[in-house]
Parts: sequence; structure tokens; C-alpha cells
Amino acid sequence: MSNSHSHPKIYPSIIAADFGRLSEEAKRLEAAGADGIHIDIMDGHFVPNLTLGPAAVAAIKRSTKLFIDVHIMVYSPFDYVERLVSSGADCITFHFEATEDLEDTLNFIKKCGVKAGLAFRPETSESFAVKFVHKFDKILLMTVNPGFGGQAFLPEVLPKVELVSDLTKKMRVTEGGKYAKVGDDSFKPYVIQVDGGIDFSTGKQCVAAGANELVVGTYLFNNKGGSLEEKITKLKGLKSF
Repeated sequence: MSNSHSHPKIYPSIIAADFGRLSEEAKRLEAAGADGIHIDIMDGHFVPNLTLGPAAVAAIKRSTKLFIDVHIMVYSPFDYVERLVSSGADCITFHFEATEDLEDTLNFIKKCGVKAGLAFRPETSESFAVKFVHKFDKILLMTVNPGFGGQAFLPEVLPKVELVSDLTKKMRVTEGGKYAKVGDDSFKPYVIQVDGGIDFSTGKQCVAAGANELVVGTYLFNNKGGSLEEKITKLKGLKSF
């Protein structure tokens, strides 16, 4: 039997790092013990901001062996998939609210051989996550309104994290197609990622609710409360069931 405790994976949001030194920042994150790098791509329409694109993804990919986790806050996400895969994305997460071609986009991401995630704004009903959770490799629940870093954490998202966590524990199956229970050696928790306003305090709340991937930006890069490595280590030490 495996230990029922799990530790969250930490994905620093490189949008909060030094844009002029993306390659160096990627290497620094790898050395500090991050599990992957989270890259936000925005089109200025789905959210009122513009950020990095496929060329930046490629530059970061060349600089690190870390998992490249790309979150696209764009309309028509299907149109971005091929370029992002070519640039080195290991997972592409797009928004439920951004397209009516959800199934086609999902299928294309899978066809390209990378993982697929589905993201939800804070105001979107968790009932949609329930409907689609079994088709995606992970669910991303935004804990701020998407578009800008440095926003305050929205605690009203926590019950949604709990609901999705409870659901996935009930329906999770192993690669062999058999159901696995928490505590079984074959049990691999479904990935529930949270993003927005995450620091040690809010991260602890999210992990307790069932999140197992924390996207962390401002808290890691603000030069307060310890080094980058110390903060990542502290976050990775959080435990949930």
C-alpha cells in the first residue's frame, strides 16, 4: 500500500519572472527544484492583456529539461495548438469559455502527442468540470480572474476544488482500466491545478481542498520571505490526502 499523503507539484509562472532573462530564469527555476514551468499566453481579446508567444516557449524549452506547461487564454485555441507543440509544449491547457470547438481542440492536442488541460474562470459553474473531467489530463481552476498577475486569491473557488477532487477520486481508473482507490499502489491522483494569488497560505488551503499542482508567480519572484529555492521547498512540503 502506498502512503495516502501526497505533495503538490510546483509550477512557477514565468510571466512573473524577468522577461529580459527568460532563459536564465528557466535555468534558475530548474536549479531551485521546480517541477515544471507554467507559461501564460494571452491574445488581448479573451483577456485584456498580451504576453508571451510560441517563440518564447521555444526559447524556454531550449533552456531547461523541466516540463513545459502552457496555459492559453485565447479565443480559437485550436489555432494555437500546432505552433505550441512545435515550440516544445508538454501540456496545453485552454479555457472552457473560449471555444465552442472544445472536443475538436482536445482531440487535436491529443493527436499531437501532448497532454491536454481544461481551464475554468472563477465564475464558471463547476458543473461543467464534472461533465468534462474524464476527458482531460487535468483541470485548471483559476483562483483569480485571468489576465494579470498579482491579484488577490478568491477563496470562493475552494469548494469547486473540493468538488472536482472528490469526483476524480471516485472515477479515477488505472491504465489497465481497473478502478483504483486512494491508498492503492496503482492509484495516481488526477491533476487538479490552481492558478492565481498562490502563496504559502493560500497554497495550503488549495492543497487541503484537493489541488495537487500549484501555479505560483508573484510570491516566488518578489524577493521577500526567503530565496526561490526555499519557497519552492516549503510549498512542496504541503501535504494532502
